[in-house]
Amino acid sequence: MGILILPDINLPAILPDLNLLDNVLYTTSKSQVTPGDLIKFVIVLTFSIIFLRVIIIYLRRTLKDHVSKDVGEPILKLLYYGSLVVIFISILPLIGIDPSGLLLAGGVAGIVLGFASQNIVGNLVSGCFLMFERPIKIGDQVDVNGIAGYVTDIRIISTLIRTYDGLLVRIPNQQVFTTNITNIVGHPVRRFEYTIRIRYSDDAGAAIWLIKDLIDKEPFALLSPSPSVFVNELGDSSVNIVVRIWAPVSEWFGLKTRLLWNIKKTLEENGIEIPYPQRVLHIKSETEKKPQLAEEPNINRLEATEPVLNFEERVLN
Repeated sequence: MGILILPDINLPAILPDLNLLDNVLYTTSKSQVTPGDLIKFVIVLTFSIIFLRVIIIYLRRTLKDHVSKDVGEPILKLLYYGSLVVIFISILPLIGIDPSGLLLAGGVAGIVLGFASQNIVGNLVSGCFLMFERPIKIGDQVDVNGIAGYVTDIRIISTLIRTYDGLLVRIPNQQVFTTNITNIVGHPVRRFEYTIRIRYSDDAGAAIWLIKDLIDKEPFALLSPSPSVFVNELGDSSVNIVVRIWAPVSEWFGLKTRLLWNIKKTLEENGIEIPYPQRVLHIKSETEKKPQLAEEPNINRLEATEPVLNFEERVLN
């Protein structure tokens, strides 16, 4: 049986020199940084990024059925990047950087930039408040400072609104947050109102009955809150009937336009008409004869007849 003789191998020549990880790369006021410290920094940062992404994915799946996407996504992004910044600052001592000095320099730079760009910072802060408070969301019909339309996007600095004419308007978030916002579709139901004028000679009770009958035939006219039809005012030339109806916000405009035309046709078919304002002017004429002047005895003056508007009165047909 032969004996296996291994060649003489110099293992230290093959294996890497592990002492290289302890060599000093550079020296700071706080410590000496070695390659091992850099590797630790990269490993900790990489592991933190992977861990945070796993947490965000888990939270996104958990909150999917409880929080809407346009509310949850900004919160998750703020949580992810905020945690990443905190971890990055906390591991800076591994590479010899003092976080306190960095925070001091960042604070000074932030103050200088804040004074230089107050409007941008104001829009940024207002954008964060809009994302948390959520007075409006993408797809809503709103009226912001006289600009009405659909919200197409809510960004950090500005909000985009597509008007009913098809124009795209960019409004700074500071203006959106500090002005009155009318959310047209913010509530599921909405009320509209008519004022129907009829003649004094027409039967107001019959007109109210006809209007209520038309409302009862409309499937989108809500029963709760219930509609109301009543005589609101005795005008100069008409009896004014107020009609108030609640409808789903998605059917509000269509019901309002359709029902108004149906009321007009139904009242006319039943002999109830909308009166036209009429005015009768009574004119009183007064003739005054002026005396002749002494120095002009042979000159005859014309008698001036001046129509004087004595009073004005409005009457009905």
